[in-house]
Amino acid sequence: MDLSDDWISVEVPEIETLPRPVFLRSQCLPARHIFPVHSHRWNQFVYATSGTLVVTVEDCWYVITPEQAIWVPTGVLHTTGALNGAAFRNLYVADLPGLGMPRTCTAFAVSPFLRALIIELVDGAKRNEDDIYIAQVNGLILEQLRRLPVQDFHLPWPKSPMLRKICEALYANPADPRGADEWGAELGASSRTLARRFEKELGITLREWRHRLRLFRAVEWLGAGRSVTDIALELGYASTSAFTYMFRQEMGCSPTEYRGR
Repeated sequence: MDLSDDWISVEVPEIETLPRPVFLRSQCLPARHIFPVHSHRWNQFVYATSGTLVVTVEDCWYVITPEQAIWVPTGVLHTTGALNGAAFRNLYVADLPGLGMPRTCTAFAVSPFLRALIIELVDGAKRNEDDIYIAQVNGLILEQLRRLPVQDFHLPWPKSPMLRKICEALYANPADPRGADEWGAELGASSRTLARRFEKELGITLREWRHRLRLFRAVEWLGAGRSVTDIALELGYASTSAFTYMFRQEMGCSPTEYRGR
């Protein structure tokens, strides 16, 4: 993977062996800091309790919020970065007999209970809890991991600098109305070339990606406690009702109901 000049590389910590079957590694990643491509001799549950992560796995890019996580099996090349800063709360999981987790990279929806257990591991380390208690929490985490629903709701991210420029601009301003013609003129490519490259890298059209982005940012901002009206306007919807209709069609509930969950 080519890292653009405005990303700062972060050193991957050297860990020879896991001290226990489930091991939490906690780190705050500043905005636009990223780990180089690497792999582990154990599984990894890539997660952040706050902030937004960009995760690359097997040449696929994903953007995930604290409602999501990526399961990376042992030995798979990957990297993780923070778009705007993130509380990286990463789980390393040994290849235990009967682990019951996928052998391929998988996105999961993170339950509130699992999030609370991960935070408890962080707090328990600060309190110097004994090994018996930590083992009990780890056991609950393993049981929760096996019960997580697979999450198809993720945002693919392009690898090429040209398309990343578009996606990062739209991520910062989802209401930006520019289409393939306008972006092509700005970046020196025909709209047809731009559209073809977009579908090849991300598997969806620019229009579809923009729609998914707006839904993704809506979920992110609802989790941050922003009002439905503010979110609708910042996403570029003409009214709150139009935004609510879109959200209900995609998520099966209104924005207010989703936030209440």
